[in-house]
Amino acid sequence: MLRGGLTRLTNRENFIRAMEYASPQWIPMVFHVFDSVLWKHGDAMVELMREYPMLFTPQQIEHASHCEAPVRVEQNRFTDAWGCEWLETQPGMIGQVVGHPLGGGWSDLSNLQVPDPEAQWDWAALAAGAERTRAAGKLSEGFMDVIHGGFFDRLQFLRGLDNLLVDFLERPPEFEQLIATLLDYNMRLIRLWLEVGIDVLHFHGDIATQSSLMMRPETFRSVLKPAYAQMFQACRQAGVHVKYSADGNLLAIVDDLIECGVSYHDPQVRACTIDGIARAYKGRLCAMVDIDQQMLPFCSPGDIDDQVREIVEKIGLPEGGLMLYACPTPDVPMDNIDAICRAWQRYGGPSAKAA
Repeated sequence: MLRGGLTRLTNRENFIRAMEYASPQWIPMVFHVFDSVLWKHGDAMVELMREYPMLFTPQQIEHASHCEAPVRVEQNRFTDAWGCEWLETQPGMIGQVVGHPLGGGWSDLSNLQVPDPEAQWDWAALAAGAERTRAAGKLSEGFMDVIHGGFFDRLQFLRGLDNLLVDFLERPPEFEQLIATLLDYNMRLIRLWLEVGIDVLHFHGDIATQSSLMMRPETFRSVLKPAYAQMFQACRQAGVHVKYSADGNLLAIVDDLIECGVSYHDPQVRACTIDGIARAYKGRLCAMVDIDQQMLPFCSPGDIDDQVREIVEKIGLPEGGLMLYACPTPDVPMDNIDAICRAWQRYGGPSAKAA
């Protein structure tokens, strides 16, 4: 029960209200915890997670309680379902693609291995899990993630970034064929996710630098936007929200993201500035504001408190449209991780911590 006799919404209800500008009771916050952070901070991180059950699920806390660091730190190489070779240089952190199946040219396009979406997941188990999640008052989510899905990411993984940016300019017929192949795969994967019974489908694509897009906005609109619109609108027409995660400065195409059907996006404070996010997103597109990750290892808890307060004051509205996102790396001190939670509680969280 909240002050004034109001019944507290479930996390799922409140999250959806924030996305839809429908007056949430608190500002949702997503707190991503790498295994490497758990290894670094151990029991202190577990205790913090237990202190904030509105931020961390029982499953996250259970995992954190039994997450042990590897005995030896070794580089790990693996090949994903598309034939892209990955290198993980730091355990507990996502690696990068170092082997691009189409990096040497277009001669291998006809032999490209396109995965079967039906075989990539246990869809019956996902549907049962989604039902349990929603019954527990939690948001049910699907992931077109970096390994399995994505669009710009997958183009980059297949071709290599340098080749891909040239493709954007030259638009050879083989590139158009690759786009069509990838879009067909993604649409089949999306349809399977929509049958699961999810609230949100996550998409990822880092298409920008810290200062601007990697391409002209006109190039984004001609090459990527048609595919984005087809994928995102399929979700929205089925009643499923779209989260688009893309690092960097995307301020020039916020209108395009709205037109494509994005429900919420995670703009970065360092790249976009708080004032820039307020001008582009406030009252228009729900912003899951990414607290400045670059400052977290070096700043004071007071700096974090100041930033969260400014975000809430400048971007937040009673109607909603604001969320917070935190993703500390292992070099962030425990005091600063604690400060993120406390600032959220102080400026945007529920009136009292859940018992």
